[in-house]
Amino acid sequence: MNPKIANKIADAVIYILVAIVVIILALLIGFILITGIPHISWHFLTSVSQSFSAGGGIRDQLFNSIYLLILTLIISFPIALGSGIYLAEYAPKNWFTSLIQTAIEVLSSLPSIIVGLFCYLLFVIEFQLGFSILSGAIALTFFNLPLLTRSIQESLESVPDLQRQAGASLGLSRWKTITGIIFPIAIPGIITGIILSAGRVFGEAAALIYTAGESAPAISYSNFNPFNPASFLNPMRPAETLAVHIWKVNTEGVTPDASQISSGSSAVLIIVILIFNLGAHYLGKHLYDKMTASK
Repeated sequence: MNPKIANKIADAVIYILVAIVVIILALLIGFILITGIPHISWHFLTSVSQSFSAGGGIRDQLFNSIYLLILTLIISFPIALGSGIYLAEYAPKNWFTSLIQTAIEVLSSLPSIIVGLFCYLLFVIEFQLGFSILSGAIALTFFNLPLLTRSIQESLESVPDLQRQAGASLGLSRWKTITGIIFPIAIPGIITGIILSAGRVFGEAAALIYTAGESAPAISYSNFNPFNPASFLNPMRPAETLAVHIWKVNTEGVTPDASQISSGSSAVLIIVILIFNLGAHYLGKHLYDKMTASK
């Protein structure tokens, strides 16, 4: 066969496969949005959920998801930042570095149900943290660390070596070069990685069933004491997230409008994740253009 013809056939096959994936994704997202958006209203977003009667909302579940995401980032980002800087700037190419890279890959491929059971036995039972937001945040850290560490590492490694050489020629220490020259250039990519990992964390459900719990106790949004069990800021209270709520409504829901609640909650979840991903693309490009003076 003529090489040019074979190349065209290969390109056509690749484009067809990509188109199939895009069409499947578009149909899936479109179905969720079309069936769910009509059930979204201000009342739905700001009212508490109901166990038996119709007309419940997702106020507490939506807040729990956002609060859990913030705590997860507070725990995981410093660890990922230190790991990414070490792997990109300090780690020599030896067996220890390879072991760390392998550990990151293994951690990123662990099934969420396994991580959930492990964190349930260790933190919920052994450390007696109970079903709580803190237990859920620690569990989600296991998912967030590999993606966040890799994105920070790749962002730092993408900075040209000329920048490092310029810092050395000015007599700057290695750490000063990293913090004063390399890190500001890598910030757009790091922020993009943070937002993308946040989207993944926001949609996680399996691990949270065993750590954050499936209940949504009544909380007061006027109580700012994080040590009060009724406070919305209390990290030791059980917290049903939006993703867990969708799973629970579909499997155990007995309310008359369970299907409408599930559809509306799924649409809200998809919209938030789309905002995370599209926001990461826009913000990363904006910061790159601004900080590199490309425009």
